[in-house]
Amino acid sequence: MKLKALTKVMLATAALSLAAAQSHAANIAVISGSAQDAFFNAIKKGVDDATMVVKAHGGSVSYMTVPNYDNFGPDLVGLINTAISQNVQGIAIPVWVPEAQIPALQEAAKKGIKIMLYNTRTGDKSQDAIGLNYFGTDEAVAGNAGGAYLAKQGAKKILCVIHVPGAVNLETRCKGVTDGAKAGGAEVEPLRLPSSVQSDMAGTAEAIKAELLKDPSIDAVMTLGAQTADAAAMGIQQAGVGDKVKLGTFDMSASVLDRIKNGQQLMAIDQQPYLQSFLATTTLAANIDYGLEIPTNPVLTGPAIVDSSNIGAALNGVQNGVR
Repeated sequence: MKLKALTKVMLATAALSLAAAQSHAANIAVISGSAQDAFFNAIKKGVDDATMVVKAHGGSVSYMTVPNYDNFGPDLVGLINTAISQNVQGIAIPVWVPEAQIPALQEAAKKGIKIMLYNTRTGDKSQDAIGLNYFGTDEAVAGNAGGAYLAKQGAKKILCVIHVPGAVNLETRCKGVTDGAKAGGAEVEPLRLPSSVQSDMAGTAEAIKAELLKDPSIDAVMTLGAQTADAAAMGIQQAGVGDKVKLGTFDMSASVLDRIKNGQQLMAIDQQPYLQSFLATTTLAANIDYGLEIPTNPVLTGPAIVDSSNIGAALNGVQNGVR
């Protein structure tokens, strides 16, 4: 069933039970990354579509984003506290900075607020237990798959670009890339960029170019986000090594898929962010309203490697804002 048709069915089903649902009316907050980060376009699309379902049951959804990643942990805590002050019944949130977020989420839970994790968790069962469930990918498994793929394609030394150093999901991804590459006979060199450079395409490209010129043995670049992949493609071109250096990335965008289609990029690792936020939002509301739960925990939405062999379906998803 196509996505639009599926959405219509869900909305129609929700509308049928609207009268009965008015007495429940979940009021929830979804906390997300910076609007400057293109990855979160698909996350927001998932929340927007989920909001229609929640509203059909009389509830409400507040979508909150950090302004950037310069003050990441404190900004996330600020959003959690804002949600608490708004008397929400539930919070859906990734855990990117556990040392800052977990205490704040524990305080929210003490007030009876239900927590749903999506996109990123800590990997520590005692900390992740604060959430009802987790919708996302296993970053270590995804990274391992990416590193193994590049090694299988002939890479011997991979530059792994971490665009927000210290973010648990990105550090875990790069560690996974390292493990997967090592098993395939390749090595990985991490490049940790200042978080202030994340939205600076030219600055990121220049940093990657410098590494490639400094170390000619680097024959592959793995970025941890689609926006950084755009900068990496620019840096590879500026360094004049496009015929030698392979490019891979986590996450997708129209430009990433165009490069794969045109043979200018090798692969992308998709975690299906639309599904993460859509399922986290609707499942949290359903739990608050009706006590509904999904027995599978975690619910994994990736990884899936996209390359020239399966580019068609992925292009369709990106063009519709859901991949």
